[in-house]
Amino acid sequence: MRWFWIDRFEEFVSGQSARTVKNVSLSEEHLDDYNQTWPYMPPPLMIEGLAQTGGLLLGQMSDFKARVVLAKVGRASFERLARPGDRLTYQVRFLSQQADGAIAEGTILLNDEPLGAVELVFATLSGPEFEKVELFQPHEFLRMLRSMRLFDVAKNPDGTPVVIPEHLLAAEQAFLSVNCP
Repeated sequence: MRWFWIDRFEEFVSGQSARTVKNVSLSEEHLDDYNQTWPYMPPPLMIEGLAQTGGLLLGQMSDFKARVVLAKVGRASFERLARPGDRLTYQVRFLSQQADGAIAEGTILLNDEPLGAVELVFATLSGPEFEKVELFQPHEFLRMLRSMRLFDVAKNPDGTPVVIPEHLLAAEQAFLSVNCP
């Protein structure tokens, strides 16, 4: 099972910025297990939510062919904790981009009020040792992106819609033709 720390995209401008939402729920085991006194969303999981938002933003620039990983958390500060029933909004904006990654500024809002700020460094893995490494099955990855409504809101900087990459559509079609005849 994979853990997703974002529920849905609200805004996505290719190569520039993204905003996602995470609804904190008491039904999530990690909330109850993390602290025996009272449940809350641990800050490292909020950082991971920002990282997933930024990683997808960077990955989209290569039609999700690049292997993007969180390389470093430059700094992180939190003003309070998120508890069940709260809504987290993750905002990521690229400060700089290079061929081998990007530096991003991330902010977290708790019910529309500032909660935290994080600097994230992403790396794009390249080289022969990574060429055959699949982080996701392409059809499952597309299912996840659709569930998060990325393509419902994703725009290019000129305002045109971001289209689903052909290789993901082909993988989805291949899977469906075998499993859902």
